[in-house]
Amino acid sequence: MILLSGNYISPSETIAAIDSVVRRILRNCPLIVIDVITGCLCDGPERIRTFKAHPLFKELVSSMTTEVDDERILRVVARFFGYAMFSHAWEGSEPSFQDVNIVKSVWKLPDMPLNEKLRNFCKETRRLGYNWAWSDTCCIDKSMSSILNQSLTSMYKWYANSAATLVYLAGVAHPSKPGDLLHSLWMTRAWTLQELLSPKVILFYDSKFKLYLGDTSANHKESPEIMQELADAIKIFRGHIVSFSPDDLGVREKLRLASTRNATIEEDVAYSLIGIFKSDINPRYGEGPDALGHLLEEIVARSGEVSVLAWSGKSSSYNSCLPASVSVYNQTPYNPPSLEGEEMERCIKELRDKLPQREAQRIYNKISRLPPARFAARRLYLPCIVFSVKSLEKPRGGNDQLYHARVSGLGQVEFTTADDLSLNMPWKIVLAHPWIRHIRGPSSGFAWRDDSDSDTDSGSVYHDAESDVVGPPSPLHVVPITMPQVDDYTRALQMIARLGQPFNALLLVQQPNGEYKRVAAENEIVVSGLGTNVTSKNILAAVLEIL
Repeated sequence: MILLSGNYISPSETIAAIDSVVRRILRNCPLIVIDVITGCLCDGPERIRTFKAHPLFKELVSSMTTEVDDERILRVVARFFGYAMFSHAWEGSEPSFQDVNIVKSVWKLPDMPLNEKLRNFCKETRRLGYNWAWSDTCCIDKSMSSILNQSLTSMYKWYANSAATLVYLAGVAHPSKPGDLLHSLWMTRAWTLQELLSPKVILFYDSKFKLYLGDTSANHKESPEIMQELADAIKIFRGHIVSFSPDDLGVREKLRLASTRNATIEEDVAYSLIGIFKSDINPRYGEGPDALGHLLEEIVARSGEVSVLAWSGKSSSYNSCLPASVSVYNQTPYNPPSLEGEEMERCIKELRDKLPQREAQRIYNKISRLPPARFAARRLYLPCIVFSVKSLEKPRGGNDQLYHARVSGLGQVEFTTADDLSLNMPWKIVLAHPWIRHIRGPSSGFAWRDDSDSDTDSGSVYHDAESDVVGPPSPLHVVPITMPQVDDYTRALQMIARLGQPFNALLLVQQPNGEYKRVAAENEIVVSGLGTNVTSKNILAAVLEIL
């Protein structure tokens, strides 16, 4: 609360304070909304004019003669500009921005089922006591690409800041019964994932626009029955639905949630995830499957997160290490068992008998110096442990997509792929272990400093003569921050023990210019790993350039 000189403030000072709050509130509101009284489409300035013509505004100004009550201003302004968002599955030719603009009001639209659906939403918004309503059908001028792009990238925020989100379940008959929500078309659409997770207040309605299960509570996110139904359907904890933040779930889990949903427009599979991933990608309709590539590229570029590479199926034209469809993330990728406690101690003891400290440190250094994964010009620069395929053959008879490979350090490995691989191997074929974060372990901290004991010359491109795998210069070396009660030798052995576990390998074929392409396998290539038969000679750590 601000006290002003002379215990008197002028109306203009109060109005200035109100205007400041209004601007701040509108920055987080949709660009265009429906006035549920008039049915007209209103932009920000029109909403401000409506507010200033309302008795609430006059009362607010006249009530403050000796002080500006900031809390009251915020309360009144937030309530007046509060809006309801509409969440639904499109059912055909929905009323557009132009349709409403021509007749000037949603109340004047022709009497057709989809227009009636929009009007019912506005009526319910008005019944709940809100002045403004937003629907993606008519509140976005899709003829203007700048408006469309801004709306797509802001939509998550608009749902999150809404006073309420009203979900219309067209296929759910009245009266509704438990389980109907699970089987609704709404649960299959790409955009409705963020429309479920981001709002703080949500209400579900059946086909007659009656509250789902007859639940008349003010917020269905507070209904244990409805939230548990949703949690069971999408297989996440109920609490993540009730109060969701993009930081609550890992990359792989968010992709799994998206994997069972679909969109009429191919690009929307990626664009509908912009808010959930806090992404900065720029929507560009017409790019087709590259939209998913752009999203996954940004995920890797931002965090070095490579879990997006754990899939089997068809490769994207964007980059061979990325999938052609988000549906592959419904697969559960192979995860090696956690090495802890007695099992870790057993591995360390066995390794200690085989690996002298200097040899263990040499392996540790090879892995520690690897930089994060990154993208540049659609090329993935992937840090990994590389194993060369020495020979390749197809067993006679049976599956013509089955290959047997003899792999340096790993022995015999079997995989299936629809790609036709030459058994004469004119180009180098390798298996890559890209799960460097797992190898380093959960408690690995790293500090940058010069390492005179490195087996690679500082500042040079590292290159293994036997493998012809080349990585970028590495002038600085990553070494561990000393952790309490664990000596360097033991820490190195812990990392090597994790390196020896079975892992999900990527199959890569070298191209004429030295880059690599991933061969898309029909199933995960899970190899047995090195066990404790690890030496610095069979550990090639490199950064591969993948097209």
